[in-house]
Amino acid sequence: MTYTTQLDELGIEKYLAKYGEREMLKLLTCGSVDDGKSTLIGRLLYDSGQVHDDVLEATTKASDKFGTTGKEVDLALLVDGLQAEREQGITIDVAYRYFATDRRKFVMADTPGHVQYTRNMATGASNCDLAVILIDARQGVLEQTHRHSFICSLLGIKHFVIAINKMDLVDYSQDRYEEIRAAYTEFAARLQVPDIHFIPMSALIGENVVHRGESMPWFQGSPLLNHLETVHVGSDRNLLDLRFPVQNVLRPNLDFRGYSGTLASGVVRVGDKITALPSGKQSTVKTLETHDGKLEEAFAPMAVVMTLDDEIDISRGDMIVAPNNAPTLTNGVEAMLVWFHDAPMKPGASYLIKHTTSQTSATITDLRYRINVNDLHRETVPELAMNEVGRIHLECARPLAVDAYTKNRGTGSFILIDRMSNATVAAGMIVERKIAEDALQRRTESYDAGSNVRLQDKRKVSSEQRQQRLGQKPFVLWITGLPRSGKSSIAYELEKRLFEQQKFVQVLDGEILRLGINRDLGFSGADRWENQRRAAELARLNLSLGVSTVVALVSPLGFERQQARDIVGDGFVEVFCDASLETCEGRDTHGLYERARNGEIANVTGIDAPYEAPTNAEIVLDTEKHDLKSNLQKVVDYLKQNGLLDS
Repeated sequence: MTYTTQLDELGIEKYLAKYGEREMLKLLTCGSVDDGKSTLIGRLLYDSGQVHDDVLEATTKASDKFGTTGKEVDLALLVDGLQAEREQGITIDVAYRYFATDRRKFVMADTPGHVQYTRNMATGASNCDLAVILIDARQGVLEQTHRHSFICSLLGIKHFVIAINKMDLVDYSQDRYEEIRAAYTEFAARLQVPDIHFIPMSALIGENVVHRGESMPWFQGSPLLNHLETVHVGSDRNLLDLRFPVQNVLRPNLDFRGYSGTLASGVVRVGDKITALPSGKQSTVKTLETHDGKLEEAFAPMAVVMTLDDEIDISRGDMIVAPNNAPTLTNGVEAMLVWFHDAPMKPGASYLIKHTTSQTSATITDLRYRINVNDLHRETVPELAMNEVGRIHLECARPLAVDAYTKNRGTGSFILIDRMSNATVAAGMIVERKIAEDALQRRTESYDAGSNVRLQDKRKVSSEQRQQRLGQKPFVLWITGLPRSGKSSIAYELEKRLFEQQKFVQVLDGEILRLGINRDLGFSGADRWENQRRAAELARLNLSLGVSTVVALVSPLGFERQQARDIVGDGFVEVFCDASLETCEGRDTHGLYERARNGEIANVTGIDAPYEAPTNAEIVLDTEKHDLKSNLQKVVDYLKQNGLLDS
């Protein structure tokens, strides 16, 4: 049923009431050039009855002049509105389309596929809930597919639909579909995207877009429109952390002082206690007002005017938050940056930063690394070119109230503006300043200052003397692998065997650390990194005392394990417990994986958090095919062969 039919049957008032109750889904389409993004949107609009007769007539005429489908209507022209796009047959700008079905309202952005327009794609993705990433079935996964997927992930989109398009040009081959799906899944394991859905389709013919296709009976999933109507995005919105950036202070008369703005996140009610940042002064919400009248409560992303019981100093750019749940107030910001400008970004340059409703001067003090979007490796470079992504450090002239982008997209994002041209040169996503990163920085600075040498000079007992007294050459065995891959079992069996041989050895695993020295840490990315850093520092201290340490931690990322190796130094041995996710899930008697798949817990390695298998581990143990006894013997043999254990 089209909206015109519904309007005739319900009448204008009932139709508008029904329309207003529908949930909104904001999505974008992206992918490489000629993957069929505009055609897909045109087919979606056409087959769902969303195209007016006059628009269809105009598109038919344009098809005769610009179309690429012969006598058929070129549905891509429903979206490619710019003259330059029609003449070149490509999408340059971000084209938006609005439509609704009985279940949902949609705002759909068609973003450009060319590399030089990546900045336009990033702009279109910044406010979306879901990304439809198209892949040409003939071409497979390309670098631009990686680029767009990474940027969508970076921008906090939690739902991906991988539309494997043009299946008609590969004879609807299931093998080709599975091949592309496997290739993309391998790449996406390094992205923190909890929901990835694959759909084979032909947008040109209209199969699996709005209606199921008869040419692919082997695919039992739902068509694209059905998935868009049913995907759950409500839980993605942050309704816990109150963040109200003040847009304006309203003083229509002496008796009224209100603060207008749009709630970036959270819920606020009349009578709630609040704190104003950066002043830190507190008050109570007196009223919440809108154009339609007063409210008892408001939630993101509503626009409201808030009045308070007390007249405290609040101005544009300040932020109203809950007293016991405030963002970080800081001049120094760590961020991932997508560079938009033709001129490269270089450390030391100064810009204007616009963050929520606040604007101030900011200087890029450091370019930490660039992300290679093809393999997601970090690269040391002196500058960022247009459309490149890197991590930077900013120093701002005034403190900003910031959250990590993964926690709050509203207060975790910003743009940089060129002072002279007033052009937007970059978009930034604030990252959590990691405890481990700060500690490592202090450690490096102290080493550079020579404090480590002074520390060695103070000692009256050398490491060599301790080793001679204990009668052993100490080592640090760092065991990594998926949860339930057998790390702790091997660690404790090795500890027992070495202890029986009169050796001094200690096991550090996650449970031991979190019950004691790391009990202040949670399970965020930052806290997990700090958990590993402290384990490495303890192992290093044990090593200097002549005591061996066996560390059993998931430690999922390669660069984190490398930092542990750097901290420990000589004597570090990496052990990889190699077992498939299916095997580890089968061993899970505590329900960790099951709870993760049910959405009860998040950031579980292998489910919704990535694991990077070591490529240069000294010891690789196949804990899937070999039993504990044989794997333990392999470790012991290595230690003996390398002079770390008596033969």
